[in-house]
Amino acid sequence: MKTKSIKYILAAGLVCCGLSTAMTSCSDVLDEQPRSQFDPTFFTTKAGIEGGLTSLYAHLRYIYGNGYYLNSLETGTDEYTYAQSADGNFKDADLSGVGSMNPNNSIAGGCWGAAFANINTASGIIENGAEAGIDASLLAEAYFFRAFDYFLLVQTYGGVPLDLGAGELKFNTSTVRTSVRNTVPEVYAAIFADLEKAVSDLPENPRLTGTVTKNVARLYLSKAYLTYAWWLENPNNIPTYPDCSRDAGQAQSYFQKAYDTAKQAINNPGPYGLQPTFYDVNVATNDRNSEIMLYADHDEDEKFGNGGTGYGWGSGGSPENFAYWMETWNYTEMIAKAASGASINPVQREAVQGLGRPWTRMAPVADAFIEGGVWEDAVKAIDARYDATFTLSYFTNWDKAGNTEPYVLGANGSQVKPGEAYFSWVPESEDSQINYTGADGKLGFGEMDGRPDFVVAVNHISRKKYPCNWKIGIYRTDNAGGLGSKVNGGSPRPWNIAKFSEFYLTAAEAAVKLGKNSDAYELVNVLRARAGKQTYCVNKRAPQSTDTSAEMVAATPATITIDFILDERSREFWGEGYRWFDLVRTQKWAERASTYRIAGSGYTDKDLETFTRDIPAGYYIRPIPQSQLDGLIMSNDEKKAYQNPAYRN
Repeated sequence: MKTKSIKYILAAGLVCCGLSTAMTSCSDVLDEQPRSQFDPTFFTTKAGIEGGLTSLYAHLRYIYGNGYYLNSLETGTDEYTYAQSADGNFKDADLSGVGSMNPNNSIAGGCWGAAFANINTASGIIENGAEAGIDASLLAEAYFFRAFDYFLLVQTYGGVPLDLGAGELKFNTSTVRTSVRNTVPEVYAAIFADLEKAVSDLPENPRLTGTVTKNVARLYLSKAYLTYAWWLENPNNIPTYPDCSRDAGQAQSYFQKAYDTAKQAINNPGPYGLQPTFYDVNVATNDRNSEIMLYADHDEDEKFGNGGTGYGWGSGGSPENFAYWMETWNYTEMIAKAASGASINPVQREAVQGLGRPWTRMAPVADAFIEGGVWEDAVKAIDARYDATFTLSYFTNWDKAGNTEPYVLGANGSQVKPGEAYFSWVPESEDSQINYTGADGKLGFGEMDGRPDFVVAVNHISRKKYPCNWKIGIYRTDNAGGLGSKVNGGSPRPWNIAKFSEFYLTAAEAAVKLGKNSDAYELVNVLRARAGKQTYCVNKRAPQSTDTSAEMVAATPATITIDFILDERSREFWGEGYRWFDLVRTQKWAERASTYRIAGSGYTDKDLETFTRDIPAGYYIRPIPQSQLDGLIMSNDEKKAYQNPAYRN
């Protein structure tokens, strides 16, 4: 099928990030020299091809670490809802009657523009690279990223154009204002071809720090096979667009390909592997570890390495990594009585993992933390991922702002000194031991006998206060013993995109669909056994040597189901932007997220309310952005037909 689309400007402006120094030098990281744009002739030179390759990595920042993109993949799922300070972007995504899903909101925009710009860049590299004398292993990086972006697009919108105006998968250099969408099978055929080429030609080891390899391509190939297999099977009769036939009889062959590809990578890990503990995967001091296969990189140079303003105040837009703001409640509203009688903020905004800039836009649903949820008490007791996922205890830090008060009054009239816990979340089972009436004015906090910190049980999670996502929090090395002068900026940490651990859950999911229960059981238990190992407790800020691996394995059900796989994926990747794709792929979104519970938006709200979401089958693909439709020179009927059916006016 020949299709045409608006020209997407090459992503040259993306080449201002922190994987620095020269591609062709003896350094082991990328040289990113900012450019305002690419001229088409740029890709006929070796330097141009290399610059284009660098931009393929830089473009990741325009998708990952963007808080509004994270919202589109988390809010409205069984992990997150909108929080007390949410604007329409978050309420629209929740589908609970406080907003609407439409082509004009940020959920529709998603990855559309950034992905198509990068696809055109990749096609330019592929078309001109061989003539410019570029090695096949370098061109394979362009094949990978073209498939990577198309995979994002087809999962999000259904069928999308393969022709941007110069022919299918061709580099476009002229503006074309018409477009025709390819079908889902046609898009996946292109994805498979590019990823298979990438697996064939990429090296086993990264040519530079952070560049893609055979196993990175294998991960996305296995995920693409898995997702397409579900799409073919279509167990809940979810519609797609453009209309096309599906051969459910082919599904098993693609589940098998997904399983085989993931297992091949597990058996031949190359430079990748699981970290000893879940904490080691996510602690900022160990960023870019061997479990992280692909990331959108940042560093502490705001102007270039972080892609931000350079002034310490974040812009709230790409290419900054500001997503963690959204999942952070305003803990700075806690007020305590100090030794002198003055009222002070005992936990102040600080550029450390677990705190940082609060925006209170996304709140985790309470159901996940209580009986029957993925973090129910029985899980909390033995699964170290809980401690290494959430900020559950908030430690005082007023001294880092230069305040010399020796203590503040905590729960039960106790003295809480600098560096000690002032407030903590506790398990649901401890709720009956909490007195919530003796701590008036403390954001609805309670007291437990013998504890100096105020507490709230997780069955009272509200839109105002909730456990923050510790994993994705800010971290800086230049705080100089203080709170950090750039705490309001974007995080200088890389945003993790692909993890070696996902091979195990991808293979396990395919194994379930293939009827290989014993294989699925063994695969999930690799991660569950690791989840029982703990060498450091985040919420005690202290070393802790425990091993509940045997208990974790013993708690694994004998029969592995897709729902159990989804539970494990939530515990492994909570709040990182996997969830909407997981629920849509398995067609479990409405089943698992159509109702949820959370307390209100007030300081003292603690009673859970039940909310209902309207998740029609047509919403399993997002709307085409209205800005794309507005730019097309086509009739109104043609534009309407271009839009996914559930979102037509």
